[in-house]
Amino acid sequence: MKYSTILSIALALAVALVPATAQAKKKKDKDRQQVTLADDRNTPKTVQVKNAAKQLYGEWNVLELNKKAVYTPERAYLYLDFAGGNRLMGCLGCNAVNGRFTLKGDKMSFSDLITTNKGCSAEAAERSLLKALHDAHSFTLTRLDNTEFLTINDKHNNPLIKLRRQNIDFLNGGWLVKELNGDNVEKRNIKLVADVEMLTVNANSGCNIINGVITINPNKEFAVEFEDLVSSHNQCPNLSTETRMLIALEETAYCKKLNDHETALLDRDGKTIVVLKRISVSQLKR
Repeated sequence: MKYSTILSIALALAVALVPATAQAKKKKDKDRQQVTLADDRNTPKTVQVKNAAKQLYGEWNVLELNKKAVYTPERAYLYLDFAGGNRLMGCLGCNAVNGRFTLKGDKMSFSDLITTNKGCSAEAAERSLLKALHDAHSFTLTRLDNTEFLTINDKHNNPLIKLRRQNIDFLNGGWLVKELNGDNVEKRNIKLVADVEMLTVNANSGCNIINGVITINPNKEFAVEFEDLVSSHNQCPNLSTETRMLIALEETAYCKKLNDHETALLDRDGKTIVVLKRISVSQLKR
């Protein structure tokens, strides 16, 4: 059974379903996508690829083309789908792209590329990205802290495309709210489940059920927001901690992995406003 399925079952046991009118809808980011480049003062370390299907699987955001930053109306990304028979999916910055990819050791190539044909301001960038995919010959995988980078090179080992994985999977799963603005609230037993894949957040304050939407900005490191938060609005004694938690979730702009057991939620100024403590599926049921 998939971990996300187990979490869903556990959440169903831990909290009751709210009315359909309280179900949050995902928001579409209409802002112009501007890529933030990695800090050049830090050097990513090369990662040995032992299991490409696991290490390269998923969505990679386009950061650079031919060592230059990419600016496109929509987010340019490539999705490597090993489960679908080495299929490529993604967006060139305006138009969708589909095709196939082949891997052999550190060699990588793309074929059968097809795109949609919408006219937009990203035509030059899209042509460059398509050409780079046609010229792809090899790849390197590197890591800087919790962030992974995939670089696709030409036959002379010159970098063509630099991509970054949106890596906030550490936020996925069940949590106990340990601290709110520096105060230990562990005894209040406030539980939270984040599903990064489905972009949903659910919480049980011990009084109210709270549902909402997770919004991720792939162009900013560890940027995450909790939006469209809806509470069941039960009247219970001592709601002040629950209110503080709701405000903190609404103020969250970033997340940060503290260790294997704790994650922090930060405001726009980088101040820690929530500390979450990892809990097991069985603890979610209590």
